[in-house]
Amino acid sequence: MRILLIEDDALIGDGLKAGLGKKGFTVDWFTDGKLGKAALFAAPYDAVILDLTLPGLDGLTILRDWREQKRSEPVLILTARDAIEQRVEGLRLGADDYLCKPFALVEVAARLEALIRRTHGQAQSLLRHGQVTLDPVSLVATFHNETLVLKPKEFALLELLLRTVGRELPRKAIEEKLYSWDGDVSSNAVEVHVHHLRRKLGSDFIRTVHGIGYTLGEA
Repeated sequence: MRILLIEDDALIGDGLKAGLGKKGFTVDWFTDGKLGKAALFAAPYDAVILDLTLPGLDGLTILRDWREQKRSEPVLILTARDAIEQRVEGLRLGADDYLCKPFALVEVAARLEALIRRTHGQAQSLLRHGQVTLDPVSLVATFHNETLVLKPKEFALLELLLRTVGRELPRKAIEEKLYSWDGDVSSNAVEVHVHHLRRKLGSDFIRTVHGIGYTLGEA
């Protein structure tokens, strides 16, 4: 899942980008408010982490402008522990959740997962299709009740497909979900990940839609 992170504190931003990356998220990190605000319109983000005290443009103004322009991506705001009025104003302007600094990485990941799950209309975190299950919180996938050994991008692709059952995903859309702007993407990266998943789950698990991309096969 692709996350937009707007945070000017280098220590917090670096920790979130690295930590969430290890948990399977693709993260684009911006330290400037104006650049971060514009970034939301340039890529298909699943959620946003927004600090409210930013240089260039403050987080509350960014949030207000996004909602006025009908952007519906779930937003998790970051605030100081004593900034109660700021948190209330953020929620009033359309934030979906908040965290007070300092916070634990595991809580950030869990709240992002909950926001994304609600966006997709899913009541529980466990994703299932046929004999395949995937838990995005514990980062465990199984096939016929046996744990699957997956590389991070394979896990991310499988999660994306399981969240979009019944939809045909264009190759370009998959690339945009799996890779950040500073990621090194080869021309056949998606095909390679699909090939590896088919080897592990069966050739019929992922179906090629010629001229478009991929979709899940019958359960």
